[in-house]
Amino acid sequence: MNLKERAEKLKTDVPAVCLALKHRKTPVLAKIFAALAVLYALSPVDLIPDFIPVIGCLDDLLFVPALVAASVKLIPSEVWEECRKNAKNMALSGKWYYAVPVVLIWLFLIFLVIKIIFL
Repeated sequence: MNLKERAEKLKTDVPAVCLALKHRKTPVLAKIFAALAVLYALSPVDLIPDFIPVIGCLDDLLFVPALVAASVKLIPSEVWEECRKNAKNMALSGKWYYAVPVVLIWLFLIFLVIKIIFL
């Protein structure tokens, strides 16, 4: 599997992992790995800061896929297939409004930075 195929697979697996977090049949250990993957992906704090050339972005490219892969291995196959199917259906239905809270938080943070710098 080449890099482009892996990136496409990860793009569909991440929403499925988020859905698996809520599924009642997902084991606790899988939920912990999935939660860590989601939190690390959304967190502004990294193990290696992004301003360090090359290695700063490398931790994001390694940790999130590794945590997602660990989560997927721990999720029972029938639960995983159900979550992947639901994630694909969500993507096709255009549930863009899930991004609204993230966008609002970023806009608020940008507003605060601008206010601190210019006022």
